[in-house]
Amino acid sequence: MKHICILTFAFILLFFVSFGKEKRNQYYITNQSPLTVQPYTALPIGAIRAEGFLHEMLKIQAEGLTGTLDSVYEVVCGDNNGWLGGTGDGWERGPYWLDGLVPLAYLLNDDALKAKAQKWIEWSINNQQEDGYFGPRPLPENYEEIPGTQQGMRNDWWPKMVMLKVLQQYYMATQDERVLTLMDKYFRYQLKMLPVNELGYVTFWANRRGGDNLAVVYWLYNITKEKYLLDLAEIIHQQTYDWTGVYSGNVIRTLNPLPELHCVNVAQGLKEPIIYYQQHPEEKYLESVKNGLLALKDCHGFVNGMYGGDERLHGNDPTQGSELCSAVEMMFCFENSIPITGDVYYADYLEKIAYNVLPTQSTDDYMRKQYFQQANQIKVSDDERNFFNDREGRNVFGTTTGYPCCLTNMHQGWPKFVQNTWYATADNGIAALVYGPTKVTAKVAGGQQVTITETTDYPFKENINFKIETATEVNFPFHLRIPEWCKSAKIAVNGTVQEVVPENGIVVLNRKWKSGDNVELNLSMDFRFSYWHEMSLGIERGPLVYALKIKEEWREVTKENYDDTFWEVLPKSPWNYAIWEQTVRNSDFKIEVADKVVANPWNLENAPITLTTKARRLPLWKEERNMAGKTPSPAWPYRLVEKTEEEIQLIPYGCTTLRISQFPVYNQ
Repeated sequence: MKHICILTFAFILLFFVSFGKEKRNQYYITNQSPLTVQPYTALPIGAIRAEGFLHEMLKIQAEGLTGTLDSVYEVVCGDNNGWLGGTGDGWERGPYWLDGLVPLAYLLNDDALKAKAQKWIEWSINNQQEDGYFGPRPLPENYEEIPGTQQGMRNDWWPKMVMLKVLQQYYMATQDERVLTLMDKYFRYQLKMLPVNELGYVTFWANRRGGDNLAVVYWLYNITKEKYLLDLAEIIHQQTYDWTGVYSGNVIRTLNPLPELHCVNVAQGLKEPIIYYQQHPEEKYLESVKNGLLALKDCHGFVNGMYGGDERLHGNDPTQGSELCSAVEMMFCFENSIPITGDVYYADYLEKIAYNVLPTQSTDDYMRKQYFQQANQIKVSDDERNFFNDREGRNVFGTTTGYPCCLTNMHQGWPKFVQNTWYATADNGIAALVYGPTKVTAKVAGGQQVTITETTDYPFKENINFKIETATEVNFPFHLRIPEWCKSAKIAVNGTVQEVVPENGIVVLNRKWKSGDNVELNLSMDFRFSYWHEMSLGIERGPLVYALKIKEEWREVTKENYDDTFWEVLPKSPWNYAIWEQTVRNSDFKIEVADKVVANPWNLENAPITLTTKARRLPLWKEERNMAGKTPSPAWPYRLVEKTEEEIQLIPYGCTTLRISQFPVYNQ
């Protein structure tokens, strides 16, 4: 009898565990069997609205290059583009632009921006071939190549992957069923043609970036449940570069010689093992990505979360470049990884790139961009540096300077970040996993609609306030992320302090909610110190990295070989400071936080936080090849520093153009 009871209990337990594992969100597009259950699910575009400085970033993009690229860069994004039926560029650049323009247009509900995007979408839908192919057809051989375009790559699989993302987002905003018809026809075409013409048959980019293709295949499966899509997914994964093997092994850790891996491909590839995991839930796919990120940090990494990759991976000297495309593609990979894994590690990392790296690589009016940035950047100029690629003004702030990919690809950064601040949950609740001023409207519980307004000056301040609006009382779980860096979080509901016991970085408030309910979240921000190239010091607090405030002189430059002017930035104050080891041990930094965070906080004048401390100049640390010279190692206690101690100011990395973010350390 005892054995029977034990077996019965075991059966009941197994039943409930199995039921729990199969719980899927009822209201939004989420994984369907046999794909693994998603703990979190993306919301439709328009369900989340940006507020505060996030809304300002979107407005600036609309008035800047995102809203005007078709006129500013007409040779590629104008009406002669191949994706509009013209004889111009028919490769990645038009779709890249739309990949940011479409979510921006619908997040802002901007009819003019929607119209700009719609003509591209209409052309793709209305000009799909009978066999399922879509996009520009290869041009006859007698067409003369237009300078600055990639006409010869029209039949490459790669640009279609970008346009698939565009169409997916357009459907998420409009529910236009024609998108599903196009994708179904195209994926059947791929199923037929990939065994003949593999992903890399035109360029290697499609082979390296197959994860983008794979993600949309699974997304369509979750709507149509067509079994052939799972067969196609297997083919795409098999023909995609083995990122699981690369991240799991020692390829990235190779320094002599440096690995032959392109910086943007490394960033884009991060999502592929996790996306494929949905069909084959083996831990090796999840583990490989974290191993790869650790390898990047150890061998090529900077305190800002990026890595040395000025085209090819290039080590961890903080004067090596990191590409703007790498930043926005890393963000997109993390945005893909969060709902599949539920791992808040990726949410922490997403905020790190968005709130430190992203703001520094465009001008305040979003009319110029910087192709390569440096973690220690003492000068921005069209001069030689120790980059693998120094051509075409890769360090300056320009429009067409640098390779054109970043000019067209940069636009996805802020819109997709906003779109991934909130998620629906598998238990039909709502989750705030990435923090910033926003408002979300979503279905919960039995389908009741709720609106939650998130009011905050995060990432600059610790307090986040959520106000709930609902027509009637409703019981649903509200998930809140507690970042790994936060050692002491506090939560109060309507003023009553709650017990905070995070499970895997998540606190779930499961209760009956009514309109006017208020949740207060306080994430304590303590100093964190880390050591990098030549034992250089990195300083972090909360989600922000801090860097030396250097006075700037901006100057506009005209050069004969460039299509337009660009801006260089020169230092007007000293930069070669070392910080005393004792300062670190004592966390001896005075913090001043502005009462009000202005609409655009991401510049020297508007920086909301200032850290003040003491430092000494290091005479041997001088400019070399238009960069900060090699970071002096500590050499305790013999390294010579100036006798005079000076007061220096540090501000958030994202507010700087010139900066030292990895400091030499002295001990005397």
